[in-house]
Amino acid sequence: MDLLAFFHVDSAAELAWVLIGFLAQVLFGGRFILQWWHSERAGESVVPVGFWWLSITGGTLMLAYALYRRDPVFILGQGLGLLVYVRNLALIRQSARRAGADQSSSRLTARRTE
Repeated sequence: MDLLAFFHVDSAAELAWVLIGFLAQVLFGGRFILQWWHSERAGESVVPVGFWWLSITGGTLMLAYALYRRDPVFILGQGLGLLVYVRNLALIRQSARRAGADQSSSRLTARRTE
């Protein structure tokens, strides 16, 4: 089977971009499977950090594919989505730092009272 004809592309470079687009879709879609798996294990709806990393990775590859295809609708959607994914990771990092600082101060206070 001729892959160029199957994917309706004219060159190996275009075929590579189609394959990048498929990889992006697999990564982006995989975030939902990851979220579902973690939620089932927890017995409640949770969003693991890996969800946001898959969102960024898949979204970045999809944005690259959209830029190659010059699709303004897809470019806008993925570009704005990436801002949300990055912001969520920043919020998670801030929360972890605060939790770490709270634990450190609690340990310090406990030592002083002993």
